[in-house]
Amino acid sequence: MELAYYSDYAVRLVNTEEPARGRDSLTTVEAVKELFGPATQMARRVNEADLPRFRAIRTRLRSVFAAADEGDHTGAVDLLNSLLLEFPVSPQISGHDHLDDDGRPRWHMHLADHSSNATAGYAAISAMGLAFHLTEFGADRLGLCQAPPCRNAYLDTSTNRSRRYCSDRCATRANVAAYRARKRLEAERADLTGRTAEKSQESTTPAER
Repeated sequence: MELAYYSDYAVRLVNTEEPARGRDSLTTVEAVKELFGPATQMARRVNEADLPRFRAIRTRLRSVFAAADEGDHTGAVDLLNSLLLEFPVSPQISGHDHLDDDGRPRWHMHLADHSSNATAGYAAISAMGLAFHLTEFGADRLGLCQAPPCRNAYLDTSTNRSRRYCSDRCATRANVAAYRARKRLEAERADLTGRTAEKSQESTTPAER
């Protein structure tokens, strides 16, 4: 498993909240467990005490994305470094569960979980995943959706660094809104031009006409 894979953990956690809409899906132990995906062993340790702790980590991770989105790359790195210091990880080589066609292990780096609780484990792998993504692709590859009021976090993996939305749905919605805005502006300009022409005609004398 590539270490950058763990960056998705950060995105999943941040996007459990939609601040502009006042929505928060991180309200139950089961919702927290779902964030772990296939990492069922880690998820089994989740309890009620993890709910407020997960929300606190979510706020800090969103701050990383927000700083990067605003172009404050140094700030994003500082925030991420503080998480890495507080929640360290233990990288290990793994591969016994992933064999090639010849039956040999497909060796890869894996983040071992030796944390004291589920929140610390999730925070550690999320921060490390983001760190690898940031250092490999750049801080400008961390962003928040530009389709208001969404503001979901996303990781830009496009070849031309052009991603601005968290999903195709938000991209389509933003494009439709921009198109309608242009049409309204064109209509307003046409109406203004027509009224100006009418006033110009009214101000001329019969002889001038």
